[in-house]
Amino acid sequence: MTGLIARNSLFDDLFRDVAPGFFVKPLHGDALPAQIKVDVKETPVAYTVDAELPGVAKDDIQVTIEDDVVTLRAEVKQQDEQRDGQRVLRSERYYGAVSRAFQLPQRVDKDASKARFDNGVLRLTLPKKAATSAQRLAID
Repeated sequence: MTGLIARNSLFDDLFRDVAPGFFVKPLHGDALPAQIKVDVKETPVAYTVDAELPGVAKDDIQVTIEDDVVTLRAEVKQQDEQRDGQRVLRSERYYGAVSRAFQLPQRVDKDASKARFDNGVLRLTLPKKAATSAQRLAID
């Protein structure tokens, strides 16, 4: 027999007895993901970015574009409501923010870019900036 303690043994029983509410999942579901999951697709004229932001309100999403770097930031605010005649026995609130920045292979035309948020998915349409050809500089 091995000397290692098996999972679901003494330590699990100890934590269940000492801190029974410590490992309870939040009432609102899962907390914010550690990182925003994105899919980036490219066509000859634009990039399309789909970012998963479940449980986030449209007003709590910020998108910034600087040349070829796209930054996504989202805040989640989950609160319990209390109605008249109710007694609160336990209340859990969650507040947090997550952000992600990534670089695209080519500069983006931020003035022509579009964003749409539907069913927890943010879709960005980012047209590529026209490539400028190198110009020879005259020397005086």
